[in-house]
Amino acid sequence: MSKPSADAADPLLDLPSESLGFLERLYADYIANPQSAPADWRRYFGSLTNGHASHASNGEAVHAPPRAKQPPGIDQPKAPLRIQTAPTPPEPKPSAVAPAPQLRPSELAASQERVDQLVRNYRVRGHILADIDPLDQARSRPPELTPAFYGFTEADMDRVFSTRTIQGPRQRTLREIIAWLQNTYCRAIGVQFMHIDDLMIRHWLQARMEETENHIELSRTDQLRILRKLTDAASFETFLQTKFTGAKSFSLEGGESLIPLLDLAIEKAGNEGVTEIVFGMAHRGRLNVLANIIGKSPREIFREFMDLESAERTGPGDVKYHLGYSGDWTTGQGNKVHLSLCFNPSHLEYVNGVALGRMRSKQDRYCDIQRRKGLVILIHGDAAFAGEGVTQETLNLSELAGYSVGGTLHVVVNNQIGFTTTPLDSRSSPYATDVAKMLQIPIFHVNGEDPEAVAQAVRLALDFRQEFQRDAVIDMYCYRLRGHNEGDEPSFTQPLMYQSIARQNSVREGYLKRLLSLGGVTAEEAEQIAHDRHAKLEADFAAAKSRDFQLSNPTPTGPWAIYYGGPADKAPNVITGVERGRLIELLEKLTQVPEGFNIHPKLVRAMERRRQMAAGHEPLDWATAESLAFATLAVEGVPVRLSGQDSQRGTFSQRHAVLHDVKDGREYTPLENLAPNQGRVEIVNSPLSEAGVLGFDYGYSLDCPEGLVMWEAQFGDFANAAQVVIDQFIASAEAKWRRLSGVVLLLPHGFEGQGPEHSSARLERFLALCAEDNIQVAYPTTPAQYFHLLRRQVIRPWRKPLVVMTPKSLLRRKECVSTLAELSRGRFHGVLPESTARLSDKNTRVLLCSGKIYYDLRHRRQELGLEGPRIIRLEQLYPLPMNQLVAALAPLPEGTPLTWVQEEPENMGAWRFLRIIWDETVCGRYPLRCISRPPSATPATGSKTAHEQEQAALVDLALKGD
Repeated sequence: MSKPSADAADPLLDLPSESLGFLERLYADYIANPQSAPADWRRYFGSLTNGHASHASNGEAVHAPPRAKQPPGIDQPKAPLRIQTAPTPPEPKPSAVAPAPQLRPSELAASQERVDQLVRNYRVRGHILADIDPLDQARSRPPELTPAFYGFTEADMDRVFSTRTIQGPRQRTLREIIAWLQNTYCRAIGVQFMHIDDLMIRHWLQARMEETENHIELSRTDQLRILRKLTDAASFETFLQTKFTGAKSFSLEGGESLIPLLDLAIEKAGNEGVTEIVFGMAHRGRLNVLANIIGKSPREIFREFMDLESAERTGPGDVKYHLGYSGDWTTGQGNKVHLSLCFNPSHLEYVNGVALGRMRSKQDRYCDIQRRKGLVILIHGDAAFAGEGVTQETLNLSELAGYSVGGTLHVVVNNQIGFTTTPLDSRSSPYATDVAKMLQIPIFHVNGEDPEAVAQAVRLALDFRQEFQRDAVIDMYCYRLRGHNEGDEPSFTQPLMYQSIARQNSVREGYLKRLLSLGGVTAEEAEQIAHDRHAKLEADFAAAKSRDFQLSNPTPTGPWAIYYGGPADKAPNVITGVERGRLIELLEKLTQVPEGFNIHPKLVRAMERRRQMAAGHEPLDWATAESLAFATLAVEGVPVRLSGQDSQRGTFSQRHAVLHDVKDGREYTPLENLAPNQGRVEIVNSPLSEAGVLGFDYGYSLDCPEGLVMWEAQFGDFANAAQVVIDQFIASAEAKWRRLSGVVLLLPHGFEGQGPEHSSARLERFLALCAEDNIQVAYPTTPAQYFHLLRRQVIRPWRKPLVVMTPKSLLRRKECVSTLAELSRGRFHGVLPESTARLSDKNTRVLLCSGKIYYDLRHRRQELGLEGPRIIRLEQLYPLPMNQLVAALAPLPEGTPLTWVQEEPENMGAWRFLRIIWDETVCGRYPLRCISRPPSATPATGSKTAHEQEQAALVDLALKGD
């Protein structure tokens, strides 16, 4: 048998089990006569017996007695225990404990294995012992983190074991190992990372934490910077409470370490090449972040509290703690970073996708395909992070190619309460952050009362993100000094918690005490810092009270400089047609694939059909007109992004924007290969998510005003799963925050016997949101109309969200076609009057409708051989194109009856919206009534036969009249 290598720290553990018999004999010989063993083994065995062998007086080996199953002298832990700061290694007791008994090699191997298990369990569960809670609330001590669990006694504490699996010396005593584990994993930072499957990532994290015992050494300059930021945070909150007593501000008190955390994060990211940071956060601490991080002047915030401009600000707007802002930051090394805090409603986590979309848009604008120059920082509350499903939806976007931003820094401001609800009642998991374990990322739980531990967590999290371009989570435990808001009394429901909070010193006071004890700062310096900050706030307050002071009203700059919102009468009537030759050229390119690319046989026929369309032999269907809208915009330099469930192929197998080689699976997107300098085109299959993805695409549109940015629902019915994004952002952002967007929602809609969940995009809900020309709602009926509508959305500078009811059966209906000539001339028409039906004295009725029902009415009219009634299509439902409608109705004599026809139930669709606007007569001249399905609690029947019977009866009633 060969000797162990000279650098092997523990050769025993590298040997197969069948060698243990030989080792037992070798060890027995060593005990009898140390010189009988080879030199390397002699040194090894000597290290296991504290440097010497033990001998009986008669020369026989002294063997260790059998180890008891329940080791004496070690009390079993009683749970729960109050977890304190990890203890320092206990001092050895020279005479109280007997020397460690000698072990046979097999016992040595078993003991080493138990030590390795102990080390692993500290890595896995050490966070449970970590001193992360400022309120020091009781937690249970896991038995597997005690020496007794592994059969170790006090006699084993000074035994030397191999530590080759951890950082530092190759051998340590058990006492040293435990102390090192507690310092690394059980002080003010507890880390969850062993759920990560990738061994290389786990080792990287272990090395970064274990080599420093998870501690950061800060210079005096760094410590003073933290103290200043804590002073800024504390002074701002105290000032607000003093000057505006009782006013809602959603104070950061108890969580002031958030400000130095963000300060350190910006500095580090900026010095590593990040030039843009987008923040998303809820209302708690938002004013503090605005003032001390983003750069909004406190005098602006104070003026908003004073509310002196109420006469000029009647109507829309939002509360001060929902507002966003942007500013520029210069790091200590002189690097510039642009900061943007997203506007956010009270719906907490729904801003997450918006912030991610904004960053992705910025990265795409600057061609940052490596996702290195931008960072998203999302600041969460503990109850919302665990409770709101949109958290999971946006976490799931993290590493998807169509949505990745190169890793997000998540910061949970963990107040350990949600309004009045405790964690026991608000989540089923131990931590608020457990949902983040769905990703292969670390979670750093840190005590917010230890700012230097917070600094270490920031450093680790950003280093991890920089290295692996993945998300990282900092769960900063703190508390909420006041109630949910400043007028709330928290002790009604949490009396014990708030008794504990009342005994707490502020984070600043605690950190200052530490610095004073270390001599890192003098009391005079600290007092001067506080005095200067208070004086600055007083000056800002005085300025805010001045009659001459005016709140800023920034005008759009950068990409938004040429775009505007406001009333619809500001929107120009632009030409959207494209020259016929260009359309033919692009349509032919859309049918081309690279040489050797094996397209699906069924798609070969579809491509040939498009070539026939290009040649003018066939009319254009809906999907072809859409592709040409995308293509014509792209070659004009316009970015085009479409994302949604199955959007590459299309829910109804109509689009096929991304082709797949049937032999090797390669992908090819013709829209990306039209011209050398074309605009960027992205057609993205989204995850099965509505709220998270629509939030993302809405956010993308906020930083891409020049682009065509679209979200498509698989069926329009599913859009209601994103209702918060629609209500709180898309429909109201301009009124609340003066934020414009041109995002487009494509919602398949139409009653075709597919049941209540595959028929209605809930048109009525969008129309109920319409006011002040806030959004556009259209229900086009021809491919040409759809083509012009999409192009109009980009070409005119008036930016409003666009909601489009898109077809299903019309995608293949023979009558629903257009010609190249219709695409090459003109523009989108809000009203399409019918010119083919003749009116007679006997039939003066006129039908008004939108969408698919038009084709059902026209087809049945032809079947019945009727010359009327004439049908006028309302292609845009909001803003209502009244001028066009008046022109279409002008030839009719006053009193001509108008009938609104819709396939939706009477309480759905457009009827009630139009009825409110028009009352009983249109333009005061034409009496109006409605034909529809009866009012219903559900959009449609589940029976195909019943649907056909209902539809036939509705259509016949509309055509034949009473």
